[in-house]
Amino acid sequence: MTRRFLFVLGSARPDGNTELLARRAAEQLPPDTETEWIRLADHPLPDFLDIRHDGTGETNGTDGVVGVVQPDENDTVRRLLDATLAATDIVIASPVYWYSLSGLTKRYLDYWSDWLRVPGADFRTTMAGRTLWGVSALADDQPVVADPLVGTLNNSAAYLKMRFGGVLLGNGSAPGDVLKDTEALARAKTFLTRETPRARFLFEESETAAS
Repeated sequence: MTRRFLFVLGSARPDGNTELLARRAAEQLPPDTETEWIRLADHPLPDFLDIRHDGTGETNGTDGVVGVVQPDENDTVRRLLDATLAATDIVIASPVYWYSLSGLTKRYLDYWSDWLRVPGADFRTTMAGRTLWGVSALADDQPVVADPLVGTLNNSAAYLKMRFGGVLLGNGSAPGDVLKDTEALARAKTFLTRETPRARFLFEESETAAS
């Protein structure tokens, strides 16, 4: 299967440090790799409403109810769902906002809950075995402060039985700062070309180490 990378840009500003770092990593992909870039700020999703257990909505015959905003009712939802399903590799490019993902990015991931229940999408089955990656820039010089962001992506991949390529972290606050982070730029050269393991929840790793 031809590799197709979807780059989901979650920054509130264009050409930010996270995007610059993601594009440096993308430059190293083989020439025949298909890529698509979607800037979430340019394609705002409606508010996400979780109605799985409130007794409203239309059941889909599986494990819940169909969410309020369906792909056929909203062009942005349809585009993001189709792009996500078509990708072999999804790169979440979100800066660290308050130690986790940006609001734009979190809303996109919230919609994954809905897409699990869209009739005919087979979202869970399609995503299993595909790869989730992360790219992020943070102003702090201690990478550990990005652990909540890394954990969110790792656990999301583990839940869907995806592979996880980890998160490429760079340092930057003012526009262009990340281009001064020589270590991050060096990591970017091989980041998206590495083999990736199946994602595991942290408790799975702990159980494996204890056994």
